[in-house]
Amino acid sequence: MSLRKFITNKTTAALAVLITAFANTSVFAQDAAAGAAAAPKVDMGEVYKSVIFYILVFLAVCLFIAIIGKAIKVYELSREAQGKPVGINWNGVHASLFALFLVIGLYGVYWEYTVHGSMLLPAAASEHGKKIDEMFNLTLIITTIVFVATHILLFGFSYIYKYSAKRKAYYYPHNNTIEKIWTIVPALVLTVLVLMGFLTWRSIFFKVEDPNHKPLQIEVTSEQFKWSIRYPGADGIVGNKNYKLTTSSNTLGIDFKDINSRDDEMADEMVLPVGKPVKLILTSKDVIHSFYMPHFRVQLNTVPGMRTIFEFTPTKTTAEMQQETNDPNFNYLFLCAKICGAGHYNMQKVVRVVSEAEYKTWIAEQKTYLNDDLRKQFNLPVAPAPVKSVADSAAKDSAAVKTNQMALNK
Repeated sequence: MSLRKFITNKTTAALAVLITAFANTSVFAQDAAAGAAAAPKVDMGEVYKSVIFYILVFLAVCLFIAIIGKAIKVYELSREAQGKPVGINWNGVHASLFALFLVIGLYGVYWEYTVHGSMLLPAAASEHGKKIDEMFNLTLIITTIVFVATHILLFGFSYIYKYSAKRKAYYYPHNNTIEKIWTIVPALVLTVLVLMGFLTWRSIFFKVEDPNHKPLQIEVTSEQFKWSIRYPGADGIVGNKNYKLTTSSNTLGIDFKDINSRDDEMADEMVLPVGKPVKLILTSKDVIHSFYMPHFRVQLNTVPGMRTIFEFTPTKTTAEMQQETNDPNFNYLFLCAKICGAGHYNMQKVVRVVSEAEYKTWIAEQKTYLNDDLRKQFNLPVAPAPVKSVADSAAKDSAAVKTNQMALNK
């Protein structure tokens, strides 16, 4: 058999195989399409919200990159086998990627400032909050300048001084002037920032109390997963408590041997008079929580077995903040900033800042912690019925006089 005839027969056989395979594939595809049309449709839901979806996407991207890498490797090996020069200048590619990442990174910094910048901290509503913000802004400005400058130098040098066979790197082992600059300048900047922080912190925690302008004491007790707020009575002093006295009826463990505790009042919300200093007394019943008031720049841990104290002065009422934010539903809040368990998200309370007159009206409506049951439990005298007004007192006196007269007539 001649070579030409052999090739012709082989070609004919190959074509026959391809036609048969194509025909079978077409029939299989038609059957699959018909089956898919007849089968009931399954709602996959929002697949993109599944973790598995993103894992598969990540693996697909990795596979694609690996395939591209292998293809490039084969291309390079084929050129090397043929004795041709290197097809891709990888030094140039890497340098260009450095330049690209520099541009993308700087845009990312700009985007973060413009989009998320306003989300960093809400407007300060306390006296010391302005000082905290000034420190924060100064630190942010300095660190941003250093960050941008150093990254421009880092990525810029990587691009400009990429490898080239036409030049030789200069060996530059040491320079005393540069060493002094990058040691002394950061030391001075950090010294200024640390001193500012120390002085600001000292002004908050080491205030000299004015006897004519004493702060309003408020005790806040944390527990899983709620807050308890206790205000002082007419004496202006929050009484002592002892964890050993904690019972089902005395849930805060108040020590009623301390006379100052007998007129203390409980509240479901925190109400503060604007412009008046407030002294927070923070305690915890179970685990460590973190008392956080973002608008007032207050954050302090509540620790079992000890009292932590923070003093601040609110400067804007809730109504003023509602006007500033153009949000009629705005409310100050205090929250727990430490993940303390499954119900951590429930630990928040409303804070209302009002005028002095509004505060006096509100505090007069609050009930004392000490009730009749607790008085019996601790063998304390029953409290006299409260007199709401002068008219009520006069009416009671008149009724008493009439009762006495009737008794005499009998």
